[in-house]
Amino acid sequence: MHLDVQDLRNFYYRSALGRAAQKSLRDRMLEVWPEAKGQTVVGFGFAAPLLRPYLKDARRVITLMPGPQGVMPWPAGMPNTSVLTEETLWPLETGHVDKLVLLHGLETCERQADLLEECWRVLGPGGKALFIVPNRAGLWARRDRTPFGYGRPYSPGQLDAQLRKHQFLPERQVGALYQFPSGQRMWMKSAGLFESVGRNVSTIMAGGAFMVEATKLVYPPKGTVQRKRARMSIGVMEPQAKPV
Repeated sequence: MHLDVQDLRNFYYRSALGRAAQKSLRDRMLEVWPEAKGQTVVGFGFAAPLLRPYLKDARRVITLMPGPQGVMPWPAGMPNTSVLTEETLWPLETGHVDKLVLLHGLETCERQADLLEECWRVLGPGGKALFIVPNRAGLWARRDRTPFGYGRPYSPGQLDAQLRKHQFLPERQVGALYQFPSGQRMWMKSAGLFESVGRNVSTIMAGGAFMVEATKLVYPPKGTVQRKRARMSIGVMEPQAKPV
């Protein structure tokens, strides 16, 4: 079940805890993908809070928001890039996306297999996707006061197996959201300390979410290639030879 776009906007843009979560996720994403110059970057779900750093140099930035969630215009003060779309039928050409970011998209989708197939379709050869999901072992997945308390949380092994099943090669895992999921002043003041310490902890022991960078795999055709000799063409319209 998708959250309403108004609830997501209020959390990430109008609450102190949401702004801190936005910063944590964005900083970790930029460690994985520091730039996207000349590339097509697409976000699905509610990835808009993370994509602003790519607006300057990317060839194109598109934010896809699923119908059950709803859509909002983004970015503020600039030409809109948001599109309301079906969960598993995106208005994008096949193989034209260089970087794909999913936030609050996979864990809340009821047709996850179809969604992963659509992700694979739009990515170009060698294209990369960043799947951001709630950590099953983290505290954020246990509190429904944040968007990470909804949908299906994952362990790193579960997400890894699901991506491999749909022709993705997981390459890197990064943890995020190490601070306590509370907006109280005491916990907000210590958020920076928790984040700095948590980055040296194993992904399995991560906080509220983790990211998996995966590459699209394109397998060659199976079987043995057989070579056939081309037959000599017959000149049907050529003039006949004159008798001697």
